[in-house]
Amino acid sequence: MIDFYYAPTPNGWKVAIMLEECELAYQTTLLRLSEGDQFKPTFLAISPNAKMPAIVDHEVEGEPVSVFESGAILYYLAEKTGRFMPMDAVGRKETLEWLFWQAANQGPMAGQLSHFVNYAPNGQDYSLKRYRGEYDRNLAVLEQRLEGSEYILDSYSIADMMAFPWAFIAKPLSASLDKFPNVAAWRGRIKERPAVRNAINLYKDQQNRGEQNAQNNSLLYNQTADHLMGVKR
Repeated sequence: MIDFYYAPTPNGWKVAIMLEECELAYQTTLLRLSEGDQFKPTFLAISPNAKMPAIVDHEVEGEPVSVFESGAILYYLAEKTGRFMPMDAVGRKETLEWLFWQAANQGPMAGQLSHFVNYAPNGQDYSLKRYRGEYDRNLAVLEQRLEGSEYILDSYSIADMMAFPWAFIAKPLSASLDKFPNVAAWRGRIKERPAVRNAINLYKDQQNRGEQNAQNNSLLYNQTADHLMGVKR
């Protein structure tokens, strides 16, 4: 059994998709981020960055294994199951390249765009211009990678699961895929997979649709070191 610490966000969907695709037994703990569940000492012991998702794998020899950060979780589960990742050295190298690309580029830029579009009512014009441009730039990277290919690697893999959620929500980010037909077709293929549908519907009714924003919840926004340093462990 895998304990899955989750909130219905693009980062949470990444791991939910992998758990569903591999048909792994898991139990979900819904984190209420607007109420500060991510700062509880029990969760910080699993995810010291106070971010979800995170997992605890009980199906191991010895003590349970905890993993935080979505890319690390996907890689861990791919190695555990032997699925959705090439096993040869070059394939693993390419997998890591695209996991790190998502974690360092697409994810952060899309997350900041989402913040200024959806959760910062007084967002500055420059901020919106910058992050919308960076979001589109990453779509262009993905568009070129997908030229002549159905998936990021030779076949459907954790690289696709990692990148899909932030492309899936392009419209709520005020972005368009019209200039990126390869990305649009890739997005369409992935979203029709039953495991993906199950993942994005997990606790769908608990999504933050702007009710908690930068003006009314300092647990979610405008965080400082004090949010972590004040927690007794």
